[in-house]
Amino acid sequence: MKKSLGAFTLIELLVVIAIIAILVGIALPVFSTVQEKGRITQDMNNLRQIGIATQLYLNDNDSILFPTGSVWMSKLTPKYLPAWKIYQSPFDKRIASELGDSTTPVSYGINGNGVVGISTDKIARPSAFILFAPAQVRGTKVAFTGNAGGTVTVLKDTSFPGGSPVAGGPQNKRTRINALFGDLHADSMTWTTFKTDTSANSGDDANYRWKASGP
Repeated sequence: MKKSLGAFTLIELLVVIAIIAILVGIALPVFSTVQEKGRITQDMNNLRQIGIATQLYLNDNDSILFPTGSVWMSKLTPKYLPAWKIYQSPFDKRIASELGDSTTPVSYGINGNGVVGISTDKIARPSAFILFAPAQVRGTKVAFTGNAGGTVTVLKDTSFPGGSPVAGGPQNKRTRINALFGDLHADSMTWTTFKTDTSANSGDDANYRWKASGP
């Protein structure tokens, strides 16, 4: 009786399984890195589009940065920015919506340090001043605050009395964050740089972003 040549032995099967497991182990980190880079790029593109829309708005409104007490997103959409999805970061896992109502996720906030209602000419060091950035909630997980039904502001109080602070930015294991600056250029920075608060006499640009410990 001839021995069958078509069947795998148990050892051969285990070797194949081991090889597949090794390849998956190598591929997963690479795939995760590619996904992360894609989200970072999309996040930056969203901020750039918000910047372009803001510039168009400023051109039509004597460089005044939105009326005091207004919902800034409603001043840009739909005239200058047609799609609400641009306000949602790719790191924001909430269900997307184009309704533009109180259920529509908005991941980005405007600087809450008294810039709404003023002329952009009043902003000191616009190339260092953060105007828009992802607005995150407290805690150790990446989550976002705000929707289209209210004004969303960028983090400006890192102490959070009575609650835990935001642990870090949404990117690269919470070490980095994108931002749109007062001159409307978008850039990436470390979380440490983003939340730095210094005195006005230090010569550091951080105090031109916002004061982390007060209004």
